[in-house]
Amino acid sequence: MYQLISEQSIYQYFGDDDPDMIRDMIQIILETNVHDLKELGDFYEKKEFEIIKKRCHKAKPSMSYIGAIKTRKLLEEIEADIPNSLPLNAKLQNHLLTIEDELKKFVKTLD
Repeated sequence: MYQLISEQSIYQYFGDDDPDMIRDMIQIILETNVHDLKELGDFYEKKEFEIIKKRCHKAKPSMSYIGAIKTRKLLEEIEADIPNSLPLNAKLQNHLLTIEDELKKFVKTLD
């Protein structure tokens, strides 16, 4: 049903008995981790590799919570060689668009 996220992982981490809490947690992930990762292009331009590393590192657990394991692995690849990871960032940006779309669709199923 979903390309990158996993309903099962979301319910495993957040439980399936409180849709409002799940909705809130997904909103936090979208507003913090996904938002921060979408800005990485600016930091590549400025060669601010430490910020890229911190943002990638910080987002990895959230990607696990929502079952986006491919995206988590991509973050690990970027973290391993940040100065040469610009092409991977393009792939990451595509993942983020898909994740946003899928999380929004998933939240609608909670109603």
